[in-house]
Amino acid sequence: MTYRFFTPAPAGAATGLTADVYRQLRDEFLGPAPTFQALSAVPEVLAATWALMREALLAGAASRVDRELVASAVSRANRCRFCVDAHVMLLHALGEHELAEAIVRGGTPPEPRQAALVGWAEASRSPRAGEWTSPYCPEVTGTLLAFHFINRIVSALLAPDLLPGGLQRSRVVRSAGGRLYARTAREPKEPGRSLPLLGTGPASPPAWAGDSPVGVAYASLRNAAMRGGDLLGDVARRTVTATVSWEDGRHPARPAEWAADLVRDLPGADRVAARIALLAAFAPSAIRSGDVALWRLSHPDDADLVRLVAYGAITATDHVARALSPAQL
Repeated sequence: MTYRFFTPAPAGAATGLTADVYRQLRDEFLGPAPTFQALSAVPEVLAATWALMREALLAGAASRVDRELVASAVSRANRCRFCVDAHVMLLHALGEHELAEAIVRGGTPPEPRQAALVGWAEASRSPRAGEWTSPYCPEVTGTLLAFHFINRIVSALLAPDLLPGGLQRSRVVRSAGGRLYARTAREPKEPGRSLPLLGTGPASPPAWAGDSPVGVAYASLRNAAMRGGDLLGDVARRTVTATVSWEDGRHPARPAEWAADLVRDLPGADRVAARIALLAAFAPSAIRSGDVALWRLSHPDDADLVRLVAYGAITATDHVARALSPAQL
């Protein structure tokens, strides 16, 4: 696994909140996976990301197969190859071999209910275009939102191959990997266990989540990741927010040029930051080393890069979430 712009500290060296998150990851998931290590420079974002994924994807009574389907379909809509491959492998772990292969081929599940679930998840990329909302339970909806955020983090900060040399593109490897993780994937998880990792904040859980721990986790992630907007000036923040709203998830044909044009009239200090945030929201794999090098001239710490990417990612994710609660617009 290759990190694009920095190498996180070794998992064994983690302390404090980061160590606590890694401990839960070892107990309940696949250990401190690269997705989470990439966030470790900002422990509060790391903890909230894990909490949302855990409470939405892993815990509760909703079908784990349905939730893995949603994770895979959202990842496909967001063009996050790493996440598609990871969750196809987890579908194999759950024994859904033909379903997994249908997803990886870009197909639709043959079972109508599952096909509808995949279509719903993929349509969420552009929620305004189809007057999108959610008829599903908080765990399924939360899984969708978790992967809108995670896809963007992964595509921005990690190389696209899940395994060296793209080995995950072999069906044999995908199936074998699934068998390796089958026991972990099938173990039931108690809801709410991640919530003590979250700090207290002013954000209230969203109405769509009811009293589910998923809502607490989403509110915490939104609160933590939105703080990255403090790295931009007011005009730059409004540029990012407005663009996310009016573009409604459209994939830019030429992302670098598109972003550069949008930020051209911003103050010089904000131009590169807004460009990175916009790319994180729309085309995170298009963030280039030159963008990051310019950003590091004024913000050399890895933590600030993570905060900036997380801000772009949560702005796009919250655009989807707001479709669930029109009264909050």
